[in-house]
Amino acid sequence: MSVNSFLGVFAKSPIKPMIEHMDEVHRCAEWLKEFFKAVYAKDWSAAEKARQHVVEHEQRADELKRKIRLNLPGGLFMPVERTDLLELVSQQDRIANKAKDISGLMTGRQLEIPETLVKSFDAYLHRCLDATEKARETIGEFDDLLETGFKGRERDLVNNFIAELDAIEADTDSLQVQLRQDLRKIETEMNPLDAMFLYRILDWVGDLADLSERVGARFELMLARV
Repeated sequence: MSVNSFLGVFAKSPIKPMIEHMDEVHRCAEWLKEFFKAVYAKDWSAAEKARQHVVEHEQRADELKRKIRLNLPGGLFMPVERTDLLELVSQQDRIANKAKDISGLMTGRQLEIPETLVKSFDAYLHRCLDATEKARETIGEFDDLLETGFKGRERDLVNNFIAELDAIEADTDSLQVQLRQDLRKIETEMNPLDAMFLYRILDWVGDLADLSERVGARFELMLARV
């Protein structure tokens, strides 16, 4: 999107670029599904191709974030503060950054997921990505919330989304605890450095859900001020 067209979007609604950014962030994280399919298969060429998609979407999200920061008007006639919008877009952007970090570490070390952990790890990954999807849905309601004065059915819908985000994040915490226990049982059979980095990957994948939950929390805090 060119700067002129981006500014045109802001002239109509300063919220739409926020939604567009969150969409791009979610697309970035979603590519981890294809990335880990290749990792499970030990196909590092396919993993690298998938990682490039992660990186491309992270870079697009970064570009959108910069445009929002540079072009978000200072004198918005809105019930939400400019600083809240800037903090929200920063929180959203951390999800894409984490997805890039995960794919970078995995490919950099060609770090394999032990076969005994693949099924439970994949369930954990998908549940964490459920959180990024729910965060995307939540931010996607922003424009409709503005039109309805931040109340009524749209406000109730967003409140439900945020509650679902909290529940998903709690699920991922439980899944991570079990995975760490399972990894501990086999860590002595692994290269010690690989075991250490795999624990880090478990944390970082969990961060996708934690950061998504924080997007919801930041959004909820902003709505509480309206």
